[in-house]
Amino acid sequence: MRETAQPFPVRIADVNARDPRPPADRRGTPTETPITTRSQECVMDPHLARITVYPIKSLDPGDVERVRVIENGALAGDREYAIRDGEGEYVNGKRERRTHRLRTSFDGNAVELREHGTDESSRFDPETDREELSIWLSEFFGYPVTLDREPKGGFPDDTVLSGPTVVSTATLETVAGWFDGIGAEGMRRRLRANLEIGGVPAFWEDRLYADPGSVVAFAVGEAEFEGVNPCQRCVVPSRDPDTGEEYDGFRRRFVEKRRETLPPWTATGRFDHYFRLMVNTRVPEESWGTSLEVGDEVRVTGEGPE
Repeated sequence: MRETAQPFPVRIADVNARDPRPPADRRGTPTETPITTRSQECVMDPHLARITVYPIKSLDPGDVERVRVIENGALAGDREYAIRDGEGEYVNGKRERRTHRLRTSFDGNAVELREHGTDESSRFDPETDREELSIWLSEFFGYPVTLDREPKGGFPDDTVLSGPTVVSTATLETVAGWFDGIGAEGMRRRLRANLEIGGVPAFWEDRLYADPGSVVAFAVGEAEFEGVNPCQRCVVPSRDPDTGEEYDGFRRRFVEKRRETLPPWTATGRFDHYFRLMVNTRVPEESWGTSLEVGDEVRVTGEGPE
């Protein structure tokens, strides 16, 4: 197994894509998700199947076998860098569609960038070549930007619930099945979770949060987490991760199917709408400095106050 290195933990190979509802009506609305029986629960094997970090916020991911939990509950190397415009705003998939077309790969302390669909690339050390890299990015986007670094906790999407996001492999496979032309890997790249749980049925991660006022405590290996709420999705999942092209009717279809398949264990008090998937977490300070490794057991340990 390999330790996560700084500042860029892994080489991220280019990946080609293969390619919303409020609380469920409990008066007989059919569900496509099988209710998990007691015997099925006995054979479940919740474990950490994949760890994914995003060294530059909004850009390409990389998988690691092992990673440290650092300050603020972030994963080492995750969103450690961010692109910002002249106003200090993030240049990300929510605000800038061209972000999707930017391919990045990493090798030690170097990052290689190119536009999707082209072979021409440029290579930089983000520390010693920071100015040149910012110029390259500015030319790509067509306006001045800078690459900023925050080694202590990175640039999380949610600064309050700054722990890693969680989803199950079965959920990615199931949700991909809602859309023609999108496979599990394509859905994985659209949803951009950090931790992927294997050995469980679809939407098992919905067990990792409770109704408002409470959190669900769970452990991954030696690290303790608190699951707080289902992640509210933005426009990014509806776009092709390579081109930024919009998938027509994505949000409408997602909302419709999420409502139909919401499992009975879901804390529906967290749903003001159904364009929510994955779990937002926070990490108790006592778990900062612990490590996660692919294969670690995942255990729900109880509930506590929010």
